[in-house]
Amino acid sequence: MVMTDHGELPPVTAAGDVTPTGDVAAALAEVEEQMMELGAHVRAALRDAATRVDPALQPFGFKILRTLRRCGPTHASALAESLDVDRSVISRQARLLEELGLLELAADPADGRARFLAATPLAIEKLSAVPGSDRTFISARLAGWPEADLTQFARFLSRLNAPDDGAAPVA
Repeated sequence: MVMTDHGELPPVTAAGDVTPTGDVAAALAEVEEQMMELGAHVRAALRDAATRVDPALQPFGFKILRTLRRCGPTHASALAESLDVDRSVISRQARLLEELGLLELAADPADGRARFLAATPLAIEKLSAVPGSDRTFISARLAGWPEADLTQFARFLSRLNAPDDGAAPVA
Protein backbone atom coordinates (compact mmCIF):
# COMPACT_ATOMS: atom_id res chain seq x y z
CA MET A 1 0.00 0.00 0.00
CA VAL A 2 1.09 3.56 -0.72
CA MET A 3 0.52 6.08 2.05
CA THR A 4 -0.77 9.52 1.10
CA ASP A 5 -1.93 12.48 3.14
CA HIS A 6 -5.41 10.98 2.84
CA GLY A 7 -4.64 7.39 3.79
CA GLU A 8 -3.57 4.27 1.93
CA LEU A 9 -4.05 3.75 -1.77
CA PRO A 10 -4.78 0.19 -2.85
CA PRO A 11 -2.46 -1.23 -5.51
CA VAL A 12 -3.76 -0.97 -9.05
CA THR A 13 -2.86 -4.01 -11.11
CA ALA A 14 -4.07 -5.83 -14.18
CA ALA A 15 -5.33 -9.36 -13.80
CA GLY A 16 -2.44 -11.69 -13.02
CA ASP A 17 0.08 -8.89 -12.31
CA VAL A 18 2.23 -9.10 -9.20
CA THR A 19 1.66 -6.24 -6.76
CA PRO A 20 4.98 -4.52 -6.04
CA THR A 21 5.98 -4.21 -2.41
CA GLY A 22 8.63 -2.53 -0.30
CA ASP A 23 11.28 -0.52 -2.09
CA VAL A 24 9.79 -1.19 -5.54
CA ALA A 25 6.41 0.14 -4.45
CA ALA A 26 8.05 3.24 -2.97
CA ALA A 27 10.06 3.81 -6.16
CA LEU A 28 6.91 3.41 -8.28
CA ALA A 29 5.07 5.90 -6.09
CA GLU A 30 7.92 8.40 -6.53
CA VAL A 31 7.91 7.92 -10.33
CA GLU A 32 4.15 8.52 -10.42
CA GLU A 33 4.52 11.62 -8.25
CA GLN A 34 7.26 13.02 -10.49
CA MET A 35 5.22 12.26 -13.65
CA MET A 36 2.23 14.10 -12.19
CA GLU A 37 4.45 17.07 -11.33
CA LEU A 38 5.90 17.06 -14.85
CA GLY A 39 2.37 16.97 -16.30
CA ALA A 40 1.42 19.96 -14.15
CA HIS A 41 4.46 21.90 -15.41
CA VAL A 42 3.63 21.11 -19.04
CA ARG A 43 -0.03 22.12 -18.58
CA ALA A 44 1.01 25.38 -16.90
CA ALA A 45 3.45 26.18 -19.72
CA LEU A 46 0.71 25.53 -22.29
CA ARG A 47 -1.75 27.75 -20.42
CA ASP A 48 0.81 30.54 -20.18
CA ALA A 49 1.73 30.32 -23.87
CA ALA A 50 -1.95 30.27 -24.91
CA THR A 51 -2.69 33.35 -22.79
CA ARG A 52 0.24 35.19 -24.38
CA VAL A 53 -1.28 34.62 -27.83
CA ASP A 54 -4.76 35.70 -26.68
CA PRO A 55 -6.28 35.81 -23.18
CA ALA A 56 -9.31 33.91 -24.49
CA LEU A 57 -7.24 31.16 -26.16
CA GLN A 58 -7.52 27.76 -24.53
CA PRO A 59 -4.41 25.53 -24.23
CA PHE A 60 -5.83 23.00 -26.68
CA GLY A 61 -6.46 25.79 -29.18
CA PHE A 62 -2.79 26.72 -28.80
CA LYS A 63 -1.82 23.11 -29.58
CA ILE A 64 -3.98 23.25 -32.71
CA LEU A 65 -2.33 26.48 -33.86
CA ARG A 66 1.17 25.10 -33.27
CA THR A 67 0.28 21.98 -35.23
CA LEU A 68 -1.14 24.02 -38.11
CA ARG A 69 1.91 26.27 -38.15
CA ARG A 70 4.18 23.21 -38.28
CA CYS A 71 2.13 21.16 -40.77
CA GLY A 72 0.32 23.80 -42.80
CA PRO A 73 -3.37 23.67 -43.77
CA THR A 74 -4.88 20.40 -42.57
CA HIS A 75 -8.26 18.64 -42.71
CA ALA A 76 -10.08 18.58 -39.37
CA SER A 77 -10.17 14.77 -39.40
CA ALA A 78 -6.39 14.54 -39.90
CA LEU A 79 -5.85 17.11 -37.15
CA ALA A 80 -8.13 15.15 -34.80
CA GLU A 81 -6.19 11.97 -35.52
CA SER A 82 -2.85 13.72 -35.05
CA LEU A 83 -3.91 15.20 -31.69
CA ASP A 84 -5.77 12.02 -30.64
CA VAL A 85 -9.13 13.67 -30.04
CA ASP A 86 -12.64 13.36 -31.42
CA ARG A 87 -13.36 15.49 -34.49
CA SER A 88 -16.07 17.33 -32.54
CA VAL A 89 -13.35 18.73 -30.24
CA ILE A 90 -11.54 20.11 -33.29
CA SER A 91 -14.80 21.61 -34.61
CA ARG A 92 -15.54 23.42 -31.33
CA GLN A 93 -12.01 24.74 -31.04
CA ALA A 94 -11.98 25.77 -34.73
CA ARG A 95 -15.06 27.95 -34.17
CA LEU A 96 -13.40 29.63 -31.19
CA LEU A 97 -10.15 30.14 -33.09
CA GLU A 98 -12.06 31.61 -36.03
CA GLU A 99 -13.83 34.06 -33.70
CA LEU A 100 -10.42 35.15 -32.41
CA GLY A 101 -9.16 35.67 -35.96
CA LEU A 102 -6.53 32.96 -35.52
CA LEU A 103 -7.90 30.32 -37.89
CA GLU A 104 -9.40 30.32 -41.34
CA LEU A 105 -11.17 27.67 -43.38
CA ALA A 106 -10.20 27.05 -46.98
CA ALA A 107 -11.90 24.81 -49.52
CA ASP A 108 -10.03 21.68 -50.49
CA PRO A 109 -9.41 21.98 -54.24
CA ALA A 110 -9.56 18.18 -54.56
CA ASP A 111 -12.92 17.94 -52.76
CA GLY A 112 -15.08 21.07 -52.67
CA ARG A 113 -17.07 19.74 -49.71
CA ALA A 114 -14.01 19.34 -47.50
CA ARG A 115 -12.31 22.22 -45.72
CA PHE A 116 -8.74 22.82 -44.65
CA LEU A 117 -8.03 24.48 -41.32
CA ALA A 118 -5.21 27.00 -41.53
CA ALA A 119 -3.57 29.36 -39.06
CA THR A 120 -4.06 32.98 -40.11
CA PRO A 121 -1.16 35.38 -40.58
CA LEU A 122 -2.25 36.98 -37.28
CA ALA A 123 -1.93 33.58 -35.54
CA ILE A 124 1.52 33.02 -37.01
CA GLU A 125 2.58 36.51 -35.92
CA LYS A 126 1.24 36.01 -32.38
CA LEU A 127 2.79 32.54 -32.06
CA SER A 128 6.14 33.95 -33.15
CA ALA A 129 5.90 36.68 -30.53
CA VAL A 130 5.52 34.16 -27.68
CA PRO A 131 8.96 33.66 -26.12
CA GLY A 132 10.04 30.06 -26.60
CA SER A 133 6.88 29.07 -28.48
CA ASP A 134 8.99 26.91 -30.78
CA ARG A 135 10.59 25.19 -27.82
CA THR A 136 8.44 23.09 -25.59
CA PHE A 137 8.74 23.08 -21.83
CA ILE A 138 10.39 19.68 -22.09
CA SER A 139 12.97 20.85 -24.65
CA ALA A 140 13.85 23.86 -22.55
CA ARG A 141 14.33 21.76 -19.43
CA LEU A 142 16.36 19.03 -21.15
CA ALA A 143 18.53 21.21 -23.40
CA GLY A 144 21.48 21.13 -20.97
CA TRP A 145 21.42 17.39 -20.34
CA PRO A 146 24.28 15.27 -21.69
CA GLU A 147 23.46 13.27 -24.85
CA ALA A 148 23.87 9.94 -23.02
CA ASP A 149 21.30 10.96 -20.40
CA LEU A 150 18.87 12.11 -23.10
CA THR A 151 19.27 8.84 -24.99
CA GLN A 152 18.66 6.80 -21.85
CA PHE A 153 15.67 8.97 -20.87
CA ALA A 154 14.21 8.56 -24.37
CA ARG A 155 14.58 4.77 -24.09
CA PHE A 156 12.80 4.79 -20.74
CA LEU A 157 9.98 6.92 -22.12
CA SER A 158 9.72 4.64 -25.15
CA ARG A 159 9.29 1.67 -22.84
CA LEU A 160 6.69 3.55 -20.83
CA ASN A 161 4.77 4.56 -23.98
CA ALA A 162 4.97 1.17 -25.69
CA PRO A 163 1.67 -0.68 -25.99
CA ASP A 164 1.22 -3.33 -23.31
CA ASP A 165 1.03 -6.43 -25.46
CA GLY A 166 2.12 -8.84 -22.76
CA ALA A 167 5.69 -8.95 -24.02
CA ALA A 168 8.53 -8.88 -21.54
CA PRO A 169 10.04 -5.44 -20.96
CA VAL A 170 13.14 -4.54 -22.93
CA ALA A 171 16.23 -3.99 -20.80
